[in-house]
Amino acid sequence: MAKLDLVKEYKSYYRAGKKPAIVEFDAANYLSIEGKGEPAGEAFVSKVESLYPLAYGIKKICKEHGNDFGVPKLEGLWWVDGGESALDVPRNEWNWKLLIRMPDFVTEEMISPVQSEVARKRKNALIEEISFETMAEGRCVQMMHVGPYADEQETIDLLMAFIAAKGLAVNGLHHEIYLSDPRKTEPDKMKTLIRYPVKQGNIAQKVVSTGSVRSPRCLR
Repeated sequence: MAKLDLVKEYKSYYRAGKKPAIVEFDAANYLSIEGKGEPAGEAFVSKVESLYPLAYGIKKICKEHGNDFGVPKLEGLWWVDGGESALDVPRNEWNWKLLIRMPDFVTEEMISPVQSEVARKRKNALIEEISFETMAEGRCVQMMHVGPYADEQETIDLLMAFIAAKGLAVNGLHHEIYLSDPRKTEPDKMKTLIRYPVKQGNIAQKVVSTGSVRSPRCLR
């Protein structure tokens, strides 16, 4: 039985160059859980750790029915409240939504019984907070950030300049895909794909987008 590798199946979704580029994505399904607080803080780590048991529980059921797949990389959407720049807001006030993409053959109806069983076995009530959702970002601008999380602002600035130069405006949340394991990778070799949904913009929209809440500096 062949195992579906989402990273290989959707190359443009999980790969990017070191320069900004415009890409287009269809709708996709995800497991998701929201939170607020310090990146890599207690709440953040707890919710990451709740996502993976459910993802592997779903994988197990799918494999039993002949649809095995590899659980892909963790993703995160980031924003702050009140229209402020994330640079001006304490890190413990940052909002985030953690995501793990699911294959098209995984449905919401399939997840409910698995979710209850995994939460019971793991004795982890956070698993019950996980949602199944479909997200369609459409047209996006993205590039690969190579290096520590603390240096991401340099990459974000390049993306924002590219978006403005193309006459576009940010049209969604700051999106990161964590391609490297920080426990196993040297900081200067870490790879994080950074993405922004965009739309056709105007001069006023460009000014707002460059300092908007959708451009957080995600320090870890």
